[in-house]
Amino acid sequence: MAQISPLQKARAAYAPKLPPALAKGAAVRVEEGAPTTAVADVEKIRSIFQSTFGSPVVTFSAGDGKGGKAVNVGVILSGGQAPGGHNVIAGLFDGIKSLNPASRLFGFLKGPDGLVKGEVMELTSDIIDAYRNTGGFDMIGSGRTKLETDEQFEAARANCEKLNISALTIIGGDDSNTNACMLAEYFKSHNIPIQVVGCPKTIDGDLKNEWIEASFGFDTACRVYSELIGNIGRDANSAKKYWHFIKLMGRSASHIALECALQTQPNVAIISEEVAAKKMTLGAIVDQIAGVVAARAKAGMNFGVALIPEGLIEFVPEIKVLIAELNDLLAANAEAVNAMDKAAKVEFALSKLSAESRAVFAMLPNGIQMQLCNDRDPHGNVQVSLIETEKMLAEMVGTRLKAMKAEGTYNGKFSTQVHFFGYEGRCAAPSNFDADYCYSLGFNAAALIGAGKTGYMSSVRNTVKPASEWIAGGIPITMMMNIERRHGHDKPVIRKALVELDGAPFRYFAAHREAWAQETAYVYPGPIQYFGPSEVCDLVTKTLELEKSGK
Repeated sequence: MAQISPLQKARAAYAPKLPPALAKGAAVRVEEGAPTTAVADVEKIRSIFQSTFGSPVVTFSAGDGKGGKAVNVGVILSGGQAPGGHNVIAGLFDGIKSLNPASRLFGFLKGPDGLVKGEVMELTSDIIDAYRNTGGFDMIGSGRTKLETDEQFEAARANCEKLNISALTIIGGDDSNTNACMLAEYFKSHNIPIQVVGCPKTIDGDLKNEWIEASFGFDTACRVYSELIGNIGRDANSAKKYWHFIKLMGRSASHIALECALQTQPNVAIISEEVAAKKMTLGAIVDQIAGVVAARAKAGMNFGVALIPEGLIEFVPEIKVLIAELNDLLAANAEAVNAMDKAAKVEFALSKLSAESRAVFAMLPNGIQMQLCNDRDPHGNVQVSLIETEKMLAEMVGTRLKAMKAEGTYNGKFSTQVHFFGYEGRCAAPSNFDADYCYSLGFNAAALIGAGKTGYMSSVRNTVKPASEWIAGGIPITMMMNIERRHGHDKPVIRKALVELDGAPFRYFAAHREAWAQETAYVYPGPIQYFGPSEVCDLVTKTLELEKSGK
């Protein structure tokens, strides 16, 4: 961080806001609710988490500001990057220092792997100050190592004991916080005096519930993508000759696609959860987009913007069946298939698939066929995230329009540009909302540690209001758990929050999408604003605003 930009210098001076319960420090008053349960599979979850299951939700109010003994705390960044991670660490640092100035913070390097291998550095005020209000996870790095075995838990214990660490904070998504819960259970059931607290991170927005209103980074990432989409919308309306197909990050849920649609009002936005609920075929999706293209062309508008969620292909029923068949087919014939060239693998698949899957496979563009047969993970499965869905749909819509032109139902011009917005948003400098929210989550994690809690996730609520009205506290991670089948085994996992089709954000989108399809009603959000009037700089996402509107 030897050289910094003028914006970085200005942002370094920004003082994030805190909920009133934390205003005097992390030594808070604790109000406990009733015992909690799990979202599903209650008895199975109870049997796995016998020591931590049923803990109460806690709500904080301001204490007297008097801390206690010094604590050594470890912190881990886990999973993909999300804007605001450094502010979580800064909030945690300031929070434990408010408990006792002699408290120390240690960062385990490169994610959970650093905890297991003992790769660690002390985070001093000089280091923390250099990263306040910045994007990225480069302070200590991140990783995707899963914490799930007793050997890993014992290594974590040993490495914490070497540094006299009595609490760990794991900053991550649903899988990472599931691992945090497993680690907390192991420590508590073995009488190991190390607390574990989680913080909700993922730009995908699928780690949320009544108590976790948003996962951090979602706000910033959606604003970055929406700026780019707005720019493309204006370009489309200027040149008036291209249809832009834009794939957006979000494999398991369409929250990003929905939020960006609400912010920018594109002509088409596909929501994967709706596709699954309506059992829409790939052909039906193509027909829907082609219908919008044709209607706009009839009105003299041979241009438009279409948003495509990254994980769409896994929500299309016949594609899910096709992928499952391909996985089994190619795995069962791995030796023979590996000896084939790429084109031969496609021909082999066509000759062996069921009639239904063969028909679906045959309608796909050749490039997608190649990806399905050749881009495999170490387990031999299709790497769905690598499939260029935006290119696939653009090509298939083009083919459908040619057929419509031959039928006399379309008489326009169709040229495409394709884009994938993903990594552009993961390490952006956090918006004011994410800067405040993340700092509060970290400071709040320190309060949970000070209150002696383990197996909890930091919770900051009422976030549609100013920070002066935010509510701080924590929820047991077990209450978000259910059982899912993973790699042939039942595993406890935090249930992902998908787009709710009866929720206010989707209902608003559904009520307006026909008008957005027919008109050129693009909104141009522009870049994230860090300085200026509150109504410009301190916005919340459209999703959160609609969810809490009560409509």
